[in-house]
Amino acid sequence: MAGLKTIIALSFVLAIGFLLVILSSALWKNYFPLLVVATYVVAPLPNWICGRAANPDDFMDHGASGIVELGRFLTGFLVVMGIALPVVLAHCAIIQIPAMIMSIVGGLLIYGTIISFTMFFQEEEEF
Repeated sequence: MAGLKTIIALSFVLAIGFLLVILSSALWKNYFPLLVVATYVVAPLPNWICGRAANPDDFMDHGASGIVELGRFLTGFLVVMGIALPVVLAHCAIIQIPAMIMSIVGGLLIYGTIISFTMFFQEEEEF
């Protein structure tokens, strides 16, 4: 059971992640690194949607189905895209290297916080 300290710690880490991504954009006056925030916010959605669609009956579990694997693939794709997008933008000289590093670290902090929130606050099954 997660307590108030967990919520405060995760909120602090999330704020640092957003600060890094916003600073990576604002310090160099180039707002392309903000695309990382969109990819990390959208990344857990395919896994959640496909997980809900694959198991309409809680009493029958048939193992991993194709739709669950599709959700995991799309989530993995979006996470890798959140890391690769700043690298590609820096390679093309659209953003600076320090902006790339700040954007990647901030994005990973954001996604890690989202995953931690879902792990700490998911409902446990009672049988």
